Amino acid sequence: VQLQASGGGLVQAGGSLTLSCVPSGRFSSINVMAWHRQAPGKQRDLVARITGDGNIDYADFVKGRFTISRDNAKNTVQLQMNSLKPDDTAVYYCNYQYVVLGFRRDDWGQGTQVTVSS
Repeated sequence: VQLQASGGGLVQAGGSLTLSCVPSGRFSSINVMAWHRQAPGKQRDLVARITGDGNIDYADFVKGRFTISRDNAKNTVQLQMNSLKPDDTAVYYCNYQYVVLGFRRDDWGQGTQVTVSS
């Protein structure tokens, strides 16, 4: 499965962006859809994830500002990002954990750059 992430860009502090991740391929089921981010020189961190049964987790540093949602019909996942801060600047990656033909897979999108200016 290939994942195409989009929606990144340059925004001023306090602004908003919406990221989207669109898969191409076949699934038996998707267990987890998630967004991670990686800033230059730092490790990749989980931002938010949503499970197949709708459970949602957020990293503390985005709680109250970001919202993750999924479209079950299209198997897409979005990340609405509000009140953006310069510290949110990073490459954002979508990640799907899913089952296909009885095998569990864990695939990543190519990343979309988010830059927040002060």
